[in-house]
Amino acid sequence: MPVLALCYDRQYTGQNRPWLARMEGDGKTMATILVVDDEQSITDLVELYLKNENYTVHKFYNGNDALECIRTTPLDLAILDIMLPDINGLTLCRKIRESHTFPIIMLTAKDGETDQITGLTLGADDYITKPFRPLELVARVKAQLRRAGSYNVFLQKKEDSVIVIRGLTLNIQSHQCFLNERPLSLTPTEFEILRILCENKGRVVSSEELFLQVWKEKYYENSCNTVMVHIRHLRAKMKDPADRPKYIKTVWGVGYKIDE
Repeated sequence: MPVLALCYDRQYTGQNRPWLARMEGDGKTMATILVVDDEQSITDLVELYLKNENYTVHKFYNGNDALECIRTTPLDLAILDIMLPDINGLTLCRKIRESHTFPIIMLTAKDGETDQITGLTLGADDYITKPFRPLELVARVKAQLRRAGSYNVFLQKKEDSVIVIRGLTLNIQSHQCFLNERPLSLTPTEFEILRILCENKGRVVSSEELFLQVWKEKYYENSCNTVMVHIRHLRAKMKDPADRPKYIKTVWGVGYKIDE
């Protein structure tokens, strides 16, 4: 059974992103979405439901054409099938990662735990299993766009919010992160996890609490793996080793914390 990866583009480098300024007449953000799947029936179905929500859709049935679209077209989100006829979807996602920071949701087979872990290791933010309901996919798209700030829901609630902890600086309003004045390129999910830990500095935040606040979904046993992989990515980007952490500390059996 093929696997889909759902990705949207958002760089937190302080640069203006032109696609964020594309608006509909009523002021609602209008997103442009890339759909890549070699199964035409799936691609057409996804396109139908997305267009019904007034999204602009670019669809392709192979990875090479999709890569050309990525190079030339401002995109807000992409849906990528893993099993493509030319470029493996994970390889395509890795190529995108060379110049973009994409929060990713993996859509996997029920027995695709290996794909789930692989996707998370490559930088995916979440995953859901097939068969999927198109309305659920649309809901995931909306949730990810909101998290990226496309609807400005979160940013409008925060003004002049800056957190500083021992050389680590988070600007909540601009979604910028600096470590010892060095900018860190974080995905929206990584930024949210770090924000929650910093806002609760000195207190242990459980994996369940992190999952509920960031993903806003019911917590299951394997949800702990999702949180753990993102913590590992954060530590790698911050050069903060788990065995000698300066910032993100693991409290075994409880959760994670950042000391004051």
